[in-house]
Amino acid sequence: MALNLPKSVAAYFEADRGDSAAVAQCFTESAIVKDEGHTYQGRAAIKQWKADTSAKYQYTCEPFACETKDGKVVVTARLIGNFPGSPVDLRFFFELQGDAITSLEIIP
Repeated sequence: MALNLPKSVAAYFEADRGDSAAVAQCFTESAIVKDEGHTYQGRAAIKQWKADTSAKYQYTCEPFACETKDGKVVVTARLIGNFPGSPVDLRFFFELQGDAITSLEIIP
């Protein structure tokens, strides 16, 4: 079953397969990402976050559910890789502005 993801969200998951620069380009210039208790603001910080995460862990991320809740696009995805607790289902809370992501929070 294919998910009907917004363009920028689909682009994020496609870029997440290994290109930190492409991931950063999915976001607005002043976007915020919250992940593992840390906050990253701006494209440069988001690019560094993704590069560091990709260097630390090898994983696959497969979205399997998508809904809109309180103005956010909530995607649930299964991550499988070489990190503690693998596999895990995570929820990605995206806020969008046009074709770009303004914020992303990733939580279990």
